[in-house]
Formats: sequence, structure tokens, C-alpha cells
Amino acid sequence: MATEGPKIKVKNPVVELDGDEKHSVRTVKPTRPTLPWCLITNINCSGGTVFREPIIIPRVPRLVPGWTKPIIIGRHAFGDQYRATDRVIPGPGKLELVYTPVNGEPETVKVYDFQGGGVTQTQYNTDESIQGFAHASFQMALLKGLPLYMSTKNTILKKYDGRFKDIFQEIYESTYKKDFEAKNIWYEHRLIDDMVAQMIKSEGGFVMALKNYDGDVQSDIVAQGFGSLGLMTSTLTTPSGEAFESEAAHGTVTRHYREHQKGRETSTNPIASIFAWTRGLVQRGKLDETPDVVAFAEELERACIEVVNDEGIMTKDLALACGRKDRDAWVTTKEYMAAVERRLKTNLKSRL
Repeated sequence: MATEGPKIKVKNPVVELDGDEKHSVRTVKPTRPTLPWCLITNINCSGGTVFREPIIIPRVPRLVPGWTKPIIIGRHAFGDQYRATDRVIPGPGKLELVYTPVNGEPETVKVYDFQGGGVTQTQYNTDESIQGFAHASFQMALLKGLPLYMSTKNTILKKYDGRFKDIFQEIYESTYKKDFEAKNIWYEHRLIDDMVAQMIKSEGGFVMALKNYDGDVQSDIVAQGFGSLGLMTSTLTTPSGEAFESEAAHGTVTRHYREHQKGRETSTNPIASIFAWTRGLVQRGKLDETPDVVAFAEELERACIEVVNDEGIMTKDLALACGRKDRDAWVTTKEYMAAVERRLKTNLKSRL
């Protein structure tokens, strides 16, 4: 996409591309101006929280019709299953967990006596990371002006999930309760079973803070419920706000790219990938205090939505979501991008 008009100056680097991660935009604010710019190379970083928010296009029907307000999923991006150690147990034997304090004697916890083969898994998390998750979640709720629900299975994992619940409650009471009350929003812990049921029945309009795996699964459900996996933003932030990563929640689209390489027609929805770039640009503009960069990004997002909503020009996945199966209902990726470019030029004329 190339647009005519004056160049918009960016004070600092915006993005580095790494291998096939071309759909990701990653920016990091250094603690001193002299520090080099760097990348978040692992989404599973201590203290990071992934927030996934739907891109709402009124023209695209929702699979959950009652969702009239956004549902933002905050996924804890550290530990649990994603840092677990697992193995196959070959036969009968005793499984034990050993914790050795730095200046103490080893403590052994009996796990299970295997009478035959099986599998095992150990996982962990840290107070520091959970605290960062809590702060990021409360700050997101305040930023959006939405209530926050933290969900775990603490009735079963009394110590593990209970630790998440206790830390969230302590931080809410000590740091955020007054701010929440001033905005007439609230924080509440709910069992994951109850929260999922309430989510489906609700109209939306809240932030959900979920552990790593729960957040991974629920964000896809929410995305599809709002119409398409291609209509979901994904940003990773640290509690301090110094690190920020933006990417398409749906990941790569290898199958479509292979078709493109063969010279075949593709109708790939690029909206989430475009929003990955624009959210990175907005963050860059805010950090550098360059409002023209922010304005460009916001107008590009608006163009993506208006082309679908106002002009009815959309890719195949959105056409199918609208109940259209005839070939005339959708355009190719290039045709959609061209329509966005035209709309963007019009929007920029009145904004910049």
C-alpha cells in the first residue's frame, strides 16, 4: 500500500522483522535515550500480559448476537503449561516433587505411585509475574473504563490458582480500589466455569484476566463470537508500559501464502495484521509525542472498518460470516487493500 502526500516523520525506529514473524510489530522503550532499540523475542516473558480485543464491524453478524460491547481478554503471558516440564512414565514407580530452598534442606512432596505407564507434568509461576499481570489488568480496565473479572479454578487448584486470586485481591485493595470506584467500575474474582457461562449470556463490556492457557482458548472463542478470527487485535504490554508488542491474534496464514506463491487467487483478511502495525504505530507516536503518526494509524484503522461496513467490500471470511456464499460477495486480498488505500487517502485529507 502506497499513499501520496507529505511524509510523516517518525522520531525513532518502529519495527524490526524477524524471519517469518513479518506480521508482528514490536517496540520497546529504553530506560535511557542512549540505549539501543531491541525486540521482545519471546511472548512468554515474565511480567507480560497479552490483551486481545475484538475489532467490531457492525455489518458483520456476530455468532453471539447479544455481544454488543467489546470483551477484552487479558492473557497472562508467562509460565503454567507454556513453561511446563512433561514426560512419559515408562512403567511402575514413584513420582515425587523436590523443592530445595537456597539455604535449607530439600523438601519432598509425594505426587503419585504409578502401577504402570502414564504421563506427568510440572508447571510453575512466580509472585513477581502474577503481580505484573494484576497491575497490567487493572490498568487496562481503568484505561477502557470497564469492569475487570479475574477467573481461575481455585476450587480445585487451591494453592496454585488460589495464589493468583489472593495476589489480585491484595493489589486491588491496596492500589486500585479507589480509582475503580471513582469510575463506577468494579473488580471481581469468578470461577472460570461461571465466568464462561456469564460471558456467553452477557452483552459484553468487560475485561477478563485469565491464566495463560485459559486466555489462549477464550480469546479465540471471543474472536469467533464477534464474527471472525481475523477481527481480533493482540498486544503484549509490561506493567511499566516500557515494552509493547502488537501482532495479529490469528498467527500466520501459511496456507493462503502457499496459494499466493502458486499464482492462485487468495482472499485473505488482512485487518488484524494491519491493526498489528497500527497499534505499534500508535504506541510509537505516543512515546515520541508525534501526533501525526498516531493520526495516520487511527485513520488507517478507520479505513479498514469503513471499507467493509460502509462500502460492503470484504474478504471471503467476512462475506461467509454475512451469509454470502456467491463469488461476487467477496474480493481478493489485493482488491481489498486497494479499497482501503482509497479510503485512507480520503480520510487523511480531512485529518492531517
